[in-house]
Amino acid sequence: MSPLLLGVFFALGAVAASFAGVLTARLHTGQSFLTGRSRCDACDAPLHPFSLIPIFSYLATRGRAHCCHARLSPFSPGTELLLGGLFVLAYVQLGLTLALPFLLLSLVLLLSLVLYDLSHQILPSPLLALFVVSSALTGYLLVSSLSDFVSSAIGALFIAGSLALIHFLSRGRAMGFSDAPLSFGLSILVGPAAFSGFIFSFWIGAVVGIFILFMRPKGSRMGIEVPFAPFLAAGFLLAYFTQWNPFTLVAALS
Repeated sequence: MSPLLLGVFFALGAVAASFAGVLTARLHTGQSFLTGRSRCDACDAPLHPFSLIPIFSYLATRGRAHCCHARLSPFSPGTELLLGGLFVLAYVQLGLTLALPFLLLSLVLLLSLVLYDLSHQILPSPLLALFVVSSALTGYLLVSSLSDFVSSAIGALFIAGSLALIHFLSRGRAMGFSDAPLSFGLSILVGPAAFSGFIFSFWIGAVVGIFILFMRPKGSRMGIEVPFAPFLAAGFLLAYFTQWNPFTLVAALS
C-alpha cells in the first residue's frame, strides 16, 4: 500500500467528516449545507478559512476558536480522525476497486446518521434511504454472485425484522423503528459479518449502558434515553473490518 495514497484517503475522510458535521447541523433548519459561511458556535462570527482545516485547525489553535478564543469541543476533530481512519481501512480492505467509492459514500452517510441521532435522537428519512441504497450497491459489488447477494439480503431482512419486532413489542420504548432500516443497510453492507455485527452492537450498547448507570448521580430516578444507531454502527463496522467472530472470542476467554 502506498503511504501517499493512505494519506490521501485519510485526508478525504477528514474532509468528508467535516462536511457530514455541516450537513447534520443544517439539515431541516432551512439553511443550505452546500452554500453559506460557517460560523463560530460561541460568537456567531464567520469562520476564517484557516479555522476550517480538519484536525489541523483544532491542533494549531490548541482547541480554541480563532475568532473569540472560546474553548472548542474535541468532538468534531474526533469524528474527523475517526472517518479518516475508516477511509484508510476501507482502502486497505478493498483496494482501488469499483466498490470502494460506494463503501466510502456509505461511511459518510452512516456518520451523518449517527451525528444526527446523537443530536436529535431520530434518524432523518432522506439520509436513511440514501444509506440503504448506497449500502445495497456496495454489498452487491462485493459479492461474487447474485445468489450470495440474495442470501445477504435475506439475513439483513431477518436482523431488521428482529429490531422492528423489539420496537413494536416495547411500543417504541426500547428502540426506535428507524433502527430497523438502519440495521438492514448495515447488514447488507457487511455481508457475511452481519450476524457478528448484530451481536457486537448489543454488547457495546450493554457496556456503555452500564457505564452510564454507574456515572449517574446517586439517588437519581430519571430514565436515560440513549440512541442505538451509534452502537449499531460501531458493532457492524467492528465485525466488518476485523472479521472477529463473537463466539470464537467468548470461547477464547472462557
